[in-house]
Amino acid sequence: MASNKAVVIGVGPERGLGGALCKQFAAEGLHVFVAGRTAESLELLAAAIRELGGEATAVVADTTDEAAVVALFDQVVEAPGEIALAVYNAGNNTPGRIVDMDTEYFERAWRVGCFGGFLFGREAVKRMLPRGGTLIFTGASASLRGRAGFGAFSAAKGALRNLAQAMAKEYGEEGLHVAHVVIDGGIAGDKIINRFPDMVKARGEGGLINLEGLAAAYWFLHQQPRDGWSFEVDLRTSKENW
Repeated sequence: MASNKAVVIGVGPERGLGGALCKQFAAEGLHVFVAGRTAESLELLAAAIRELGGEATAVVADTTDEAAVVALFDQVVEAPGEIALAVYNAGNNTPGRIVDMDTEYFERAWRVGCFGGFLFGREAVKRMLPRGGTLIFTGASASLRGRAGFGAFSAAKGALRNLAQAMAKEYGEEGLHVAHVVIDGGIAGDKIINRFPDMVKARGEGGLINLEGLAAAYWFLHQQPRDGWSFEVDLRTSKENW
């Protein structure tokens, strides 16, 4: 068995950011716990990793469910080795005008975008200290600025970034590297490619952020020495207007 473990929550299709992260970490020798809400896609990804010689365990977990998040980490801890890396990757875009939103829609955006990050981060800290490790939160351009038509998403992502920064300052001296990744643009995964083919075509080659490049950035953060930590990296294509 691998001597260290990684846990990634918010994993969807194999060709997506969560899937790319799991493959990257497994290729680096970590036993990856692949967590998300859909058992079938999780099992397919875990099987693909094992076929490549890596170690992966699929775990169904809703990151907004406290008991499910606790159970996830309990399962991770029971396996041999120590948790080296944990990534909170949950959060879907929630567009809409504020005046048209009901409270349930706004609250759901916050629960997935921020509250789940609190649950995941809290349980990771409990399991990873005092040994330390890396805890990474996935953000977006909405983490840094509000935008008309995306009030719920901006509120959730901005809150998650502040949570991550507070945790970085709270636990850095104890050896836990907490980082935040701003993904500024569309990702070249199945969600966008399958749902918005016209947009993909309009953006052309190199118009979406490369999955492997994203995964490499997360691994780079994990590899940073303690006297040279980054809190935040931002990634976009060369075509992005920012």
